[in-house]
Amino acid sequence: MTSITYPGADPAFEAAVRHRLDAVESALHATAVADSPFVSEVSRHLLAAGGKRFRPLLVALASELYADPDPERVIKAAVVMELTHVASLYHDDVMDEAEVRRGVPSANRTYGNEVAILVGDYLFARASATVAQLGTEYVALQADTFARLVQGQIAETRGPADGQDPLAHYLAVVADKTGSLIAASAMFGGMVTGAPPQIVAALAAYGEEIGVVFQLSDDIIDIASDTSGKTPGTDLREGVATLPTLMLRASTDPADARLVDLVSRPLAEDAAVAEALAGLRAHRVMADARAEVERRAAVARAHLAPLPEGEAKAALAALCDTVVQRSS
Repeated sequence: MTSITYPGADPAFEAAVRHRLDAVESALHATAVADSPFVSEVSRHLLAAGGKRFRPLLVALASELYADPDPERVIKAAVVMELTHVASLYHDDVMDEAEVRRGVPSANRTYGNEVAILVGDYLFARASATVAQLGTEYVALQADTFARLVQGQIAETRGPADGQDPLAHYLAVVADKTGSLIAASAMFGGMVTGAPPQIVAALAAYGEEIGVVFQLSDDIIDIASDTSGKTPGTDLREGVATLPTLMLRASTDPADARLVDLVSRPLAEDAAVAEALAGLRAHRVMADARAEVERRAAVARAHLAPLPEGEAKAALAALCDTVVQRSS
């Protein structure tokens, strides 16, 4: 789970947010229960594996911008966002033929593609039933967000159009697939606490930017880190385009030709992965990628300017530092 600890944080505020997130965790598992024990088992497969719970955290933090949010509505809003996210993961893993998710065998590998797709649909249905209890404006936002998720997945599957800059295409995909749901999470938190429209709009801009930053920091971690819990070079093995590799592919320096070739295709051999990792780690492109993450984190922080001062705003700002530190 994503940490909410930061210098100068009020321990009582942290404890209150952590208590709220514990309640969200219980509600997630309860909401995923189905009439069939088998469906309940599959629907809880990824929930039981844990996760950063970044989206519920944003709901919880944004809900504390103003006094006395209704705890039940906060919990429901957080459950909607996380279940929508998890439902999309079941579908993504089928499309990507993933073997592992959150350190456990993926649902498609364990139960088969058909079951994984249908349980993803079931979780989205449970999220939809929950969001209906919050109001039509929440239903509309969740629907619009899910539409962006789907469009982002389609764009990723098709790849950039002829003549389109691959990096620009990738960033648009990340905004749709990751940024949109994180933006909606921050908006849900603001909405349940009665924030005025200009504050909800600021939360949307912040959430979308911090969501993109979160994914781009993962791109760097896949190459740079041996201690993240994720096997380095996973994206390289699968030929997945990421911020550092796309930045490198734009290089016209002949000295980069071998490395550009390696990062432009899936790498089946361990030796090729090791060569690509060593080359990337020594290349200036990693510093350039980190600088882009820092720049975008600063943009996200700037979007918080209109928010009322207090622990919630400070915690949201601290997340900008957290995502940068993940990739350092």
